[in-house]
Amino acid sequence: MEFKGASVYDQADFFSNYMIRRGRQDSPNNAIEGPIMYELIGDYKNKHILDLGCGDAVFGKELLETGADYYAGVEGSEQMAAAANMNLSNLTGYVYLNTMESFHFPLNEFDIITSRFAIHYVEDICKLFNNVQHALKQGGKFVFSVQHPLTTSSFASKQSGDRRENWIVDDYFLDGERKEPWIDQVVVKYHRTIEQYFTTLRKEGFSILDLREGTPKREHFSNEEEFKRRQRIPVVLAFACVKEIK
Repeated sequence: MEFKGASVYDQADFFSNYMIRRGRQDSPNNAIEGPIMYELIGDYKNKHILDLGCGDAVFGKELLETGADYYAGVEGSEQMAAAANMNLSNLTGYVYLNTMESFHFPLNEFDIITSRFAIHYVEDICKLFNNVQHALKQGGKFVFSVQHPLTTSSFASKQSGDRRENWIVDDYFLDGERKEPWIDQVVVKYHRTIEQYFTTLRKEGFSILDLREGTPKREHFSNEEEFKRRQRIPVVLAFACVKEIK
């Protein structure tokens, strides 16, 4: 069976196994992507933040506890949304049980819109980026990360298991649907090149401030072997953009 979008996180075994992996200190989320996102977001004190594909909203909890004024998460999985609501209890945060594709984006509402490792589940990024642009205040920031296109071009090297020691890069310029074997399930993601992300952002009214490919830093890893492994191929692509003032 194949799962699209957030639906796979409503499978009980997948959800529990994912949360264990996600919580590892040396997971790409914690050791690579997390520090980059905080750096690219910059000052978020007293800001209104929207987080697309917010997962369990631990990120939102951290933002609110360190100075953000308001946080809203959009999450398509019922199990993840329930976990997010628990993490945001007694804080000025709210979780919408909705997908990024069907969420009704308010106009000129947010100072910062983020998304962490979620937009590669979205088929139509033109529509999504347009919605984000309209939901941001003038001069607002859009900061997001996706799985690096070098790793989404082909999942042939995962046939022997989730932990890859070699990475096949194939069909790189053929964008579209990919089916990834992941935690004993098959998950649908959408591959696109770095150039496609860049040109679509520009087309939808964003100026690109920064781009990162997730260069690993030793201080973020507890394990030397895992640090060296992560130096072999990029697993993160992150953009920081600003809504162009018209």
